[in-house]
Amino acid sequence: MWKQIEIRAVGRDERAQWQPLWQGYLDFYQAKLPPENSDVTWARFHDPAEPMFVLGAYADGRLSGIVHYILHRSTWSPGGYCYLQDLFVDPAARGLGLGRALIEAVYAKGREAGVGRVYWLTHESNATARALYDRVADNAGFIQYRKSL
Repeated sequence: MWKQIEIRAVGRDERAQWQPLWQGYLDFYQAKLPPENSDVTWARFHDPAEPMFVLGAYADGRLSGIVHYILHRSTWSPGGYCYLQDLFVDPAARGLGLGRALIEAVYAKGREAGVGRVYWLTHESNATARALYDRVADNAGFIQYRKSL
C-alpha cells in the first residue's frame, strides 16, 4: 500500500508521538537515560537559541521516523558542520524510504545553513542501516574514542 510521506519539523505539541520513537532508538542501542535528559533534549529542539533540531517522517500523517541533528562550528570549515546524531524509523514503517528521506532532509538543512559537511556515527553491527548509509554517504573509516565524565 502506497503511503503519503512528509518530512517536517516535529512540533512542540507532538512530544507524545516523538517519545516512543526516541525510546525505540534508545532501546536499539541498549541505552538508558534519566527522563530529565529527554526533557532537556525536547526543550532544546524548540528553543530558537539552540543549534539542535528534530525532523519527523510522517507516513499517512503518522509520525513514523525521527532524525536529530546539530549544527556546530568546525576548525576545518568556515561554514561549520552538521552532526546527524540520531535516526530512527518505526519498524512497522521500514521499507518506505523514510530513513533516506530523513537523511536527505538533513542534507538540505545543512545546505541552507551553509555547512561544509553532514556526518554521523553508527555501530559497526548495524548492518541494515549501514546498507543505506553506504548508498547515501562515504564511510570515512574513522574510529571513535570516548571517555564518560
